[in-house]
Amino acid sequence: MRILVDSAIPFIEGVLEPFAEVEYIDGKAFTRDIVKDADALIIRTRTLCDKALLDGSKVQFIATATIGFDHIDLDYCREHNIAVSSSAGCNARGVLQWVSAALTLLAERDNFRPEERTLGIVGVGNVGKLIKEYAESWGFRTICSDPPREEREQLGFASLEDVLRQSDIVTLHTPLNPTTRHLIDTENIALLHSGATLINASRGECVATEATRRNDLTYITDVWENEPHIDGAYLAKSFIATPHIAGYSAQGKANASAMAIQALARHFGLPLRDWHTEEVATVTPKMLSWEEMRGTIANYCNLEAESASLRNNPGNFEELRNNYHYREEYF
Repeated sequence: MRILVDSAIPFIEGVLEPFAEVEYIDGKAFTRDIVKDADALIIRTRTLCDKALLDGSKVQFIATATIGFDHIDLDYCREHNIAVSSSAGCNARGVLQWVSAALTLLAERDNFRPEERTLGIVGVGNVGKLIKEYAESWGFRTICSDPPREEREQLGFASLEDVLRQSDIVTLHTPLNPTTRHLIDTENIALLHSGATLINASRGECVATEATRRNDLTYITDVWENEPHIDGAYLAKSFIATPHIAGYSAQGKANASAMAIQALARHFGLPLRDWHTEEVATVTPKMLSWEEMRGTIANYCNLEAESASLRNNPGNFEELRNNYHYREEYF
């Protein structure tokens, strides 16, 4: 069995070698010629798995060490009996802590307490529900929108339009699909009141870059259209700007690698169904008060320093992302 692994995925090297021929390559270097004799791929978002890559190959399994599928042609895979697995939820607490650090800096700049602000959460999955839980414990009023969950579960979520109208801060945590591409566009961004804040730590294409021309809003941005070639004007006006690393905690990366290995093991019947790296300490989740979080978050997630690095080196977006020192989760 031959397995191709994105070389930027940590903690995996040496794990699969007793069972397969394993080759580690750059995520952008996956080509049709390289893939054609592979039985399985372990990838990130930088590898587009579609007909152009997969047609005529032996590939029967793809694991992405990411939470989304937008870089994989799922219809093609279904038609050709290629099993696909994601690492959904792997980095939820990493993103929670990135958003918490962003809220802290915003509160310091604007001198507010949580009970004075309404936080709109768009997408109430693994990440969004954590943000809702912690934000409410800190005193924020929250309003949530998640049309797919609302249709399935009838939970009383608001519409996107109501969230935009009522919120002082809106944070996006949706997957990227045809419905959510340009979810925030030049028309509905007008519903945000002057002085509101838009946080995007989902996918860059969920916000139309043209929509960010409003100069009376605050932008907090981790993900960008056309990465790694990001829009300079959007970067310049973003209060916080990071290179797609909101979920880059050590624990999140360890979880993603483990979920990919475990899914591959289940598919091929390998004795690795419970595998998890021992290189990263497990953190027991806990609730922190707003004051305790504010006093400690910069030690773990210094968004001012990370923003400065990107502003000073926007052309090195991919290098900053790939060489990022994984943060430690602590709550």
